[in-house]
Amino acid sequence: MKSYRKELWFNPPTRVAFIRITEQIRECLRESGVREGLVLVNAMHITASVFINDDERGLHHDYTQWLEKLAPHEPVSSYRHNDTGEDNADAHMKRQIMGREVVVAVTNGDLDFGPWEQIFYGEFDGRRKKRVLVKIIGE
Repeated sequence: MKSYRKELWFNPPTRVAFIRITEQIRECLRESGVREGLVLVNAMHITASVFINDDERGLHHDYTQWLEKLAPHEPVSSYRHNDTGEDNADAHMKRQIMGREVVVAVTNGDLDFGPWEQIFYGEFDGRRKKRVLVKIIGE
């Protein structure tokens, strides 16, 4: 069985961002040489997410609005976590909702996706460098 590991780094200039990373994951898959197996993609930070959905700008806007209603950034003082001097309690909650990771089947050397599925890195406390782990196992 082959095993492959790579870190992808991101530094979004905004607090909240959704970045399509499907092609970067496909490049990792090509580098790995795995034709049949699994790809794990997970955010290595507790205020970021990896998820699968459609690459549609309206949907990303809707996610941003929905998440802000569920866990608003302001007022920062409304969160006990922020008593420590942080201002990112909402980002921790948004990550919990959107998820930490995805696992995708690899079939015939490609991601085994539905017709509209794409992999995204979701950032909820941006403006600094963060990473995503890509782990591929298989034959």
